[in-house]
Amino acid sequence: MIRSAHVIGSKTLGGAERFFLRLLDALHRHGEPVHAFLRRGSEVTPHLPAGVAVTETPMRTVWDPWSRHALARALRGAQPDVVQTYMGRATRLTHLRPGGRPVHVARLGGYYKLDGYRHAHAWVGNTRGLCDWLVAQGLPGARVFHIGNFIDLPASVTRGQSAALRAQLGVAADDWLLVTAGRFVPVKGLAFLIDALARLPAAVGGRTLRLVLVGDGPLRAGLERQIAQSGVADRVVLAGWQTDPAPYFAMADLVVFPSLDQETFGNVILEAWAHAKPLVTAGFRGARELTRHGEDAWQVPCGDAAGLATGIETVLRDPALAAALATAGHARAAREFSRDAVVEAYLALYRRLLGE
Repeated sequence: MIRSAHVIGSKTLGGAERFFLRLLDALHRHGEPVHAFLRRGSEVTPHLPAGVAVTETPMRTVWDPWSRHALARALRGAQPDVVQTYMGRATRLTHLRPGGRPVHVARLGGYYKLDGYRHAHAWVGNTRGLCDWLVAQGLPGARVFHIGNFIDLPASVTRGQSAALRAQLGVAADDWLLVTAGRFVPVKGLAFLIDALARLPAAVGGRTLRLVLVGDGPLRAGLERQIAQSGVADRVVLAGWQTDPAPYFAMADLVVFPSLDQETFGNVILEAWAHAKPLVTAGFRGARELTRHGEDAWQVPCGDAAGLATGIETVLRDPALAAALATAGHARAAREFSRDAVVEAYLALYRRLLGE
């Protein structure tokens, strides 16, 4: 067994934090000893899998010497073989001696400024494009590794449960339901989705078109103003942040992911596929690598509300296309993005770095 410590400095929950939690749970279920190191007061802490060791340290700022000292002391006490850090704060605060144990692996899910990452001993990118970019930025290619994200195939949600959730949200049983999820931040492109909804007819094939936004974040007030000014307030539901968005994906007729090109991976793609839902996605860099237009997703240009509206209507008006996208995506989720495959990839990487 390999003792791994996982360090994340986030205060709030988001896509990266959800992956962090899924990976720790997967390693723990695999029988590996894992230890979570979190920022004190983080929203991540209550959602840690039962049985996973946890230590909270200040992680106040990347420049705070006390935070760095406290984290270093805590890591020494845990005596891990591998320390894996997530995003900038945790990586900048973690400084380990090269050679021997523990080995420092920095896991990146975006095209970040690399000044705070270069001191790690190895780097993981969640897309091939990101890994190529890391090498182009001067990181040693022999120490850059591609390991994608994974998605658990969800437990089935009954029609009765979906009907109850629709009723709770004020959505009629025969409404078309579009669902998207994520932080309300610029890269998610939600303003273009609201614009697209305003361009679409109120009903398609006699069924009212409604949109559920699952998430929250700093752009919420601006999105609420846009919704009101666009005249679609009666067709948009702001569901708030959901620790488990699975019931929302389960009741969707179509998953829409309007992210801009800066989006690196896009876990919503895997969520749609896991739930066997047709997907309309913007062609951001992660989607271009992951999806196959017309086979497992319908891809439209980034930042193009008119194109997004056309894509949504195209899929809704073609039941055979929608079913084919959903079926192919679900098969890829099971075949290529499974928990077991990603866990084994991380363990193989750890063994390689440790010379085992």
